[in-house]
Amino acid sequence: MSRGVCLVVEDDEDISDLISLILREEGFGVRAVRTGSAALEEVSRVNPALITLDLGLPDTDGLLVARELRKVTAAPLLLITARASPTDELDGMAAGASAFLAKPFRPYELRDVANKIC
Repeated sequence: MSRGVCLVVEDDEDISDLISLILREEGFGVRAVRTGSAALEEVSRVNPALITLDLGLPDTDGLLVARELRKVTAAPLLLITARASPTDELDGMAAGASAFLAKPFRPYELRDVANKIC
């Protein structure tokens, strides 16, 4: 049984593929996009059950995207980022994140967090 669609917002193709693989194994359908603007367009189309979001996107800051996503969806929002200072985590949570995962991460960490917030 599908747990719904996860919108993966990650500009690095290898990382996006890894996140997608792990979440598919956990029962999610996956729609991956590379930019913040694509994420904002896609969110209304897929009505995601979960969103993973990188903070370092090529077209805009991920925190701005998080704030905009919060205006249109209540889906759990998991930040997955190399910007892993305590300040980054606090800023992410203030922008509406449900959880924060620092890169590099281990596959079991993503599974655990996704299962906890969904």
